[in-house]
Amino acid sequence: MATRSQPRGRKGTVGHAYSALNLRLLLASFGLVVCVALGVLALRAELPVLGAVLLVFAAVAVVDLVVVQRRRIARRREEPPGTRHSMFE
Repeated sequence: MATRSQPRGRKGTVGHAYSALNLRLLLASFGLVVCVALGVLALRAELPVLGAVLLVFAAVAVVDLVVVQRRRIARRREEPPGTRHSMFE
């Protein structure tokens, strides 16, 4: 199944992205680290509900990381070689 760089029907082009993929990648990575660390600490402090909620958020961050990375790869295939993007593109 081919992955497109952006969802179908969205306003955005390869030159002007719909979403700042690099920034989303950074934020999802940060969220993953924080949620896992706090989730483990909550479970050790015998707060199972809070720990479970944080670990579910960590799982959502992993899914977002996979989606963003697939879109970045698709964007890289559609652009000329050597094109670079800043954090906010």
